[in-house]
Amino acid sequence: MPTLLLINPNTSAHVTALLARHAQAMAPAGAILHALTAPFGEPYIATPAAADTATRAVPAAWAAHLAAHGAPDAVLVACFGDPGVAALRATTTVPVLGLAEVAMREADALAAADPAGRYAIVTGGAAWGPMLEDLATQLGLAARLAGVVTVERTGAELLADPPAAEALLLGACQQALALGGVRAIVIGGAALADLAAPLAPRVPVPLIDNVRAGLQAAWTAAWHAACKPTPHPSTETP
Repeated sequence: MPTLLLINPNTSAHVTALLARHAQAMAPAGAILHALTAPFGEPYIATPAAADTATRAVPAAWAAHLAAHGAPDAVLVACFGDPGVAALRATTTVPVLGLAEVAMREADALAAADPAGRYAIVTGGAAWGPMLEDLATQLGLAARLAGVVTVERTGAELLADPPAAEALLLGACQQALALGGVRAIVIGGAALADLAAPLAPRVPVPLIDNVRAGLQAAWTAAWHAACKPTPHPSTETP
């Protein structure tokens, strides 16, 4: 059965529990989930410095899991910004996915269906704007990115006040549409996992829930890895 390691790069056990709930709801029958909270860092990643710390915390969480349980079939780094993803990919052949990359690739593919199509990102925390633009460039996904629209409240603050969060995010989606040519919008942020669905009927383009997209891709990767035949030494006579 597939095993998935979900690493929350911040130190909020509440966010880890939220992510684990969504992961369990989407898990294949019999699948095993391990959800870890970063062993050090910030309760919410809202600055480049906090993201740098998370980049070190993610490999530390991976090493602890590896020592205790062995390698999983796949890893999901559950922060919209993907701190530590590149570091893990450099040290293991296990598939390592990040919320931002998965969601942005899905949005980019939807935008590509229209020759003039673009996609946008809506998230919490002003500092994430340039950070996500840089990530899009690193991933080769900047050409169709219309822009990153941020709301003043961080993801943690939005999580604490869902009615206000819904109004703020709807306004941000309207700003994103005003950028022109937008064919898909990513709702980014691990803490915003429950907020894309209620907005969808009021936004005329697909809204991509970064947590749902990331989990679907991660469970698929884990399933394929678990089902891959294990190579055995040949028994044929030379």
